[in-house]
Amino acid sequence: MKPSPLLKIIFMGSPDFSVPVLAQLIGAGHEIVAVYSQPPRGAKRGQKIRKSPVHQFADDNGLPVHTPENFKDEKTVQEFCDLKADVAIVVAYGLILPKPLLDAPKLGCINVHASVLPRWRGAAPIQRAILAGDIETGISIMQMDTGLDTGAVLATEKTPISVTTTATTLHDTLAEMGARMAERVLHDFALGKISAVPQPDTGITYAEKLNKQEGRLNWALSPAQLGRQIRALNPWPGVWFPYKGEHIKVLAAEISENKCGTTPGYVMTDDLMVACCSGAVKINRLQRPGKKPMFTADFLRGYSLPKGTHLK
Repeated sequence: MKPSPLLKIIFMGSPDFSVPVLAQLIGAGHEIVAVYSQPPRGAKRGQKIRKSPVHQFADDNGLPVHTPENFKDEKTVQEFCDLKADVAIVVAYGLILPKPLLDAPKLGCINVHASVLPRWRGAAPIQRAILAGDIETGISIMQMDTGLDTGAVLATEKTPISVTTTATTLHDTLAEMGARMAERVLHDFALGKISAVPQPDTGITYAEKLNKQEGRLNWALSPAQLGRQIRALNPWPGVWFPYKGEHIKVLAAEISENKCGTTPGYVMTDDLMVACCSGAVKINRLQRPGKKPMFTADFLRGYSLPKGTHLK
């Protein structure tokens, strides 16, 4: 195999998911001429301004960082073009790139996306795959165009989704996979050894952004649906049910498909087995607002949620 050409790369990413790819490119010896990331923003209750994980990692490694709000300004676009990069690598950046940016690097812009395209284009592919009950997902590396994750695909790898897979475990698996794939695909693409294949016109789905209301448990759903909700929507936006004026978070649970013949939302046992449509959910970890996460037994020592309670 020919040695990997060392390239001048613009890296564009924001969350934890993006960091392993950037680390892989640095480790391979490529020149990271600039890092683009979402601007620092207020985080959590105190609204303390925080840099994105990619921004912080870039600072720690002495890389120049740009944090534009958008690319509507001519000066911002020109600044990008003046970097004269060989390629831009985009991983969960969070901004749409206009055509002048897509065309500026010699090899264009390459996106590392957490799904098997064209399924789950968009913002939340990891969570949507679990919520939908998909049995597999993966990483697609594509050459970007002006559409939303519509570019031709350079490479795809898959990984299974089991009944115990959570958004956190799948996130970590795909982040490692994306990092490993990115270096190999970049090597082959730079040498002209692979070509991008257009996405099919069938099987297209969109992974809409998540919102907090999606985390509210509806006990009239099936055990499988509730289990997927709990596995997909933790840690964000979080899964919860209302009780005594509070939103009680559910962090972990087991499901039972055994029909219980009880009204959905009815607490069947003293260890929080809750009836749902055609089965039940055994809640294992909970959290009250402003309190620490707790296992159910510890939670119930200081909080009354007894058998016979009806959770609406």
